[in-house]
This record gives sequence, C-alpha cells and structure tokens, in this order.
Amino acid sequence: MDSTRPVHIGRQALYDERGAVAAYELLFRDGPDVHHATVRDSAATSRVIVEAFTAFGIEELVGDKPCFVNLTREFLVGELPLPFPPGRVGLELMPGLPVDDDLVAAVAALNAQGHRLALDAFTGDPATSRLLPHVHYAKVDMLAGDRHTIARIVEQCRRIPRIRLVAQRVENHELLELAQRLRFQLFQGHVLSRPHLVTTHALNPTRLARVRLLTELAAEDVDLDRAVATIERDPALAVRILRGVNAAANGLKQPVSSIFQAVVLLGIPQVRQWATLMMVADFAGGDESVLTDAVVRARMCQTVAERRGSHDGATAFTIGLLSAIGDLLGGDAGALTAQLPLTPDVAEAVVHGRGELGAVLGDVRSYQRGGGGDLGEDLLAALRWTNASLAEPEPAAR
Repeated sequence: MDSTRPVHIGRQALYDERGAVAAYELLFRDGPDVHHATVRDSAATSRVIVEAFTAFGIEELVGDKPCFVNLTREFLVGELPLPFPPGRVGLELMPGLPVDDDLVAAVAALNAQGHRLALDAFTGDPATSRLLPHVHYAKVDMLAGDRHTIARIVEQCRRIPRIRLVAQRVENHELLELAQRLRFQLFQGHVLSRPHLVTTHALNPTRLARVRLLTELAAEDVDLDRAVATIERDPALAVRILRGVNAAANGLKQPVSSIFQAVVLLGIPQVRQWATLMMVADFAGGDESVLTDAVVRARMCQTVAERRGSHDGATAFTIGLLSAIGDLLGGDAGALTAQLPLTPDVAEAVVHGRGELGAVLGDVRSYQRGGGGDLGEDLLAALRWTNASLAEPEPAAR
C-alpha cells in the first residue's frame, strides 16, 4: 500500500457585483474525476475541514479570501467539534436540515460566538425561516422557481438588513441578469465559473496513533509529554499539527522549532478537536513499515544530536521527521516546509542541511543510504525505541 494518498477538494468562487472573487466554497470530492459531491454527511464534512486546514493549508486553497464549509447538524449542535475559532471560515447550513428548537438555539449560539453563518438553498419555507435572524448570508437557488418566486424570497430576506444575498446556481446569462436586477450582493454558478478540483498528496495516517492520542487527551490531567510523544510517533499527525499552528484561522503566526512547541501553542483543546476530526475523516490506512522508517530517522537524529552534546533533541527529532515526510511526498522538502510555521534554522536544516542539526540530518540520511559512518549503535537504539513505542498498548485514560 502506498504511503501517500491523493487528496481532493472542490473549490468554487463567489463573485461580487464588480465580478471580483469575494470568497470560495469548499466542496467534498472523493475522486479526481468527480464533479459533484457523492456524499453529503458528517464524514464528508470532516474530510473537507481536515484536508483544507492540514493536507493543503487554507492559504494555499483560498489565499486571503474568506471561505465557506458545508456543515451537517452534528457540527452545528456540537456533537462534532469545529476545530477553528470564529473568523474567515463561514459555516454553511446544508439544505434539508430538520429545523427544531435545538438547531435554532445552536445556530444562535454560533452567531453569538462570532461565527459567520450562511443558509444554503434558502427557499423561504417557514421552518428554515426561523434561522434567518441568526445568519449573515442567504443563498438563493436561482433554479428553484420563476422570477416571481425568487423575488418573494429576496424580499423576505431583505427584512433583515444585515443579510447578504447570494445568487447560487446561476447557470446562464438570463439568470445572472435577473440576479443583478434583484440586487444580489454575491453570485455563484456555472455561468461565472465551475467548481475547480484541487489535488495534493498527503500521508496516510496511522489509526493506532490517533486512538492513543485521543486516549491521552481524554485524561483528566493531560500528560503533555506523553501526548507529544504520541504525535511524534505518527508522521502524518505530526505534520498536521504543525500545519494547524500555521492555519490562518487560528491567528497564530509564531514560528516553532518542535512539535512540543506547536502543541503548547495550539493548546490541548485544539489538538483534541483536530484528533477527533481526523478519526472521523480517516478512511485510508498507511504503509506502517514506511511510516516506521520515518520515525526511525527522526529518533536517530535526536539520538545523534544528543550524543554529540546538543541540548535540542526535540528539534532534531522534528527535523528528521520532516525530512522523511518530504521524501515520502516526492522529495520536495522545500514545498513542505514552506507551508509550516518553522523557525528559519529548522527550515534550513531540513531543506539544505545547514547548521549543526542539518549536519546531523545529513549524517543520518547518508548512513541510512549505506554511506558509512559510525552510527550503528544509534540506528539500533532508534529501532529499539521505535519498535517498543509502536508496539506498546494504548495508555489508559485516568
């Protein structure tokens, strides 16, 4: 089984009255030739969130523009976590949700927290209309009826001045002209642009590490060292945590030099939310032997650095891990580090082998490739540590 997997996300632009891109909607796609969402459930929503913020990086997908993610009821009422604070990510309520008191209260609470909310495919029905006072956007399906029907829906929305009207499924020029006459503020549809498929490759996560981490994070008093150790044993999870620090929605731009520092910056609640979503979104298993090799390199870097007198073993571990991940993703370590909030010396060590820890990485990589050296004891120690770590039983929650 390949150690990487293709990751696909659909992205469709929303345009303002001047024809400029104002925002994007992120859409679930489960294959490179899929033009429509084949699934619209919580698992699909989780995958969009996880991949957008960790496999790609939100800035790579949408630049400095806001974006919208479709949400199921489970996310809205708190049964599944939202792993980002209020900000540039708009929460789009999927059409057809049963509207009851619990949903109305949940949407009102999200609004009060500062989230931007949008009603998808609003038709003016009385049940969904209960949500209007708590949302900021109403998306109106331009194919849902004749121009009189559309005009009635628009008039209903305009009774709440703050609501911005989005004309969706604008499939031809006649519908675009109608939307302009009705003074919609945003426009989305095939006559303007079709959804664009964006693809990257991500490491297949190891489910065992994910379960261990959730167990660690569920403890009443979280052992931070144990939690970090669990993350370090899963290369896919480690790089996602680092990208989580760099997600624009978190507002965290401070460079980090180790996974431990990234976890401290994110905070245990945020790490717990990411790990929970990754469990929901995790459909593919990874090649355990290849991923184990990545952890061995990381541990060797730490062992060699500490043996040579370095006091920065955690940073050496991170450098080794990132270099191995770069190899698994095609050898482009520069493209990988450019998306991570790394300190300059760490990035230079990973990409160019510069500095004291860069020299350690070079020696370890050379030894692994059969280039010789006196690192045999370090390799054996790293193998023993990795095998013992990956074979240990899941820690019990307190």
